[in-house]
Amino acid sequence: MYSKILILYFPTEMAHNAVVCYLAKDYDIIFNILGAKFSNKEDGIMVLEVTGTRENYKKGVRFLKDQGVRVSYAEQEIFRDEDKCTHCGACTAVCPTAALWVKRPEMEVIFDKDKCSMCELCILTCPTRAMGLFSKDTDSILL
Repeated sequence: MYSKILILYFPTEMAHNAVVCYLAKDYDIIFNILGAKFSNKEDGIMVLEVTGTRENYKKGVRFLKDQGVRVSYAEQEIFRDEDKCTHCGACTAVCPTAALWVKRPEMEVIFDKDKCSMCELCILTCPTRAMGLFSKDTDSILL
């Protein structure tokens, strides 16, 4: 099996088209939506983890491109926005590698990027959205 993280950019007019569903239906590709941001007024973005045979993966990516979706191959990392972080500790409860932990007695959440496995559970858990995904490819914040 072949697995890859993709960043999909959707033109505004495609925001309501369910093209990603065809990856599973027509190309036997399993996908996990890691994050998405869509609006009726601007281009959309979706970060997917896709798994399938290499041949089906190539066909699926070609299909997306033919539909007008711009596909980028993510080289990314987790980051923390220090201004948004309230040090609540919610992220530490879900971090499987202890990359996020509470420093005591200060009760400060510490983020050790070297221990981060990129599972992205902290992004889903963070109530203030201080944890995010940064693309080294585009030098921009994705989610």
